[in-house]
Amino acid sequence: MSSSAAVDVDGLVKVYPRGVKGVDGLSFSISRGEIYGLVGPNGSGKTTTLRIIATLLKPTSGSIRVFGIDVVSKPFEVRELLSYLPEEAGAYRDLSGLEFIKFMLGMRLRGRELSEAVEEAVEIADLGSDIKRPVRSYSKGMKRLLALSTVLASRSKLVILDEPTSGLDVERSIRIRDLIAEFARRSSVTVLLSSHNMLEVEYLCDRVGILYKGKMVAEGPPEELKAKYLSRNLEEVFVKTVRRR
Repeated sequence: MSSSAAVDVDGLVKVYPRGVKGVDGLSFSISRGEIYGLVGPNGSGKTTTLRIIATLLKPTSGSIRVFGIDVVSKPFEVRELLSYLPEEAGAYRDLSGLEFIKFMLGMRLRGRELSEAVEEAVEIADLGSDIKRPVRSYSKGMKRLLALSTVLASRSKLVILDEPTSGLDVERSIRIRDLIAEFARRSSVTVLLSSHNMLEVEYLCDRVGILYKGKMVAEGPPEELKAKYLSRNLEEVFVKTVRRR
């Protein structure tokens, strides 16, 4: 394991009831300041891996460290370093969008830092006057933007995003991808994301890990993977790597 890495995953295994393996001996490392993407079909282990790193799920075996801190033995310390956007992120329905942002960021930040983060989140959400409406009146896409805005503005060292553009239209999806890329560069934050949209991952990520049945079947920078597998895009890389299994 590298002590300088943002995330180190070594031999990760997660076995669910009845012996179903969600993750099967997975190992990978994420450098500080890197945008790293996990791709694969449903059931490949992407969300399970993200939830274990985020300390929301315990592994069956293996070792996971976030900035050198073990996620199993010191989960509270790890949670201070990261923010996590699940695929289905809820929001407090009776709060306005602005109240939700203040509430979520207020659990981590105080004073001027909080005020600046709230302003940043409002700008990221880009909901206009709707930011003052109750969350219960929002569409799925608006709720997604609201939740994502608090994660990106949280001042965390590691941001974990599970399907960050889920429920968003094409225009907002493009804007969110640009925001994530700009945010990572500007803040030197480490980003770990999963997505079914391989073109999105290809655009955003410095390196990509392709999962299949809980195992890593290919890993590397998108351009290197495409060259290695003589492919035009990551979707073709995925098909070719899976066919070899």
